[in-house]
Amino acid sequence: MISRKPEKDERTVAVEKSAYTFAFRVVLFAILVDVMYRSLFLGQDTWDLLGIIFLGSLVATIYQRWYRALACNWWKTALVAAGIAFVVAAAIVSLRLFV
Repeated sequence: MISRKPEKDERTVAVEKSAYTFAFRVVLFAILVDVMYRSLFLGQDTWDLLGIIFLGSLVATIYQRWYRALACNWWKTALVAAGIAFVVAAAIVSLRLFV
């Protein structure tokens, strides 16, 4: 009898998961760079692209919450990140208004 190598083992699944995670981050940051370019240099509205970013991140967060994979203080990190984003956005808007 010929012993066959299994199609997927734990290592293969882990590599696939990390590849999908990396690809998601690359796409997410590419959209963010596109949003920044369109809004700063072309003066276009980019709410549709920001909605895609928000929806993708929300789906990942809900999935992690469903399977109890989030850290105990994940909401604190989210609030700090939102606060920093608000300050940066306010600075950009004020610079554009006064320049």
